[in-house]
Amino acid sequence: VQLQASGGGLVQAGNSLRLSCAASGRTFSLDSVAWFRRAPGKEREEVASIAWRGINPSYAPSVKGRFTISKNNAEDTVYLQMNSLKPEDTAVYYCAGRKGGTYGYSYWGQGTQVTVSS
Repeated sequence: VQLQASGGGLVQAGNSLRLSCAASGRTFSLDSVAWFRRAPGKEREEVASIAWRGINPSYAPSVKGRFTISKNNAEDTVYLQMNSLKPEDTAVYYCAGRKGGTYGYSYWGQGTQVTVSS
């Protein structure tokens, strides 16, 4: 499975961005996909996840109510809509896929930088 993340950029606080994670290869083996982020000097944080069927979204408390994860089943693409962005959302964002029947995320896309200016 290959994951290609895109959509990062520089925005002002209060604005929005949408990240995309396009999956290819043996995607039928996936159980779920998640977005993680890592800010400078901080540990990696799981931001949101969704089952590969596009159901059961979950969110970290820090983004709940502002971020929405969704999946386009026809295109095997997972989106992260980020609204009301804050400077503390600045980080490199990664998408990751978990193989069915396993624990942890085996597949990782390259990161995409999100920078929120105040």
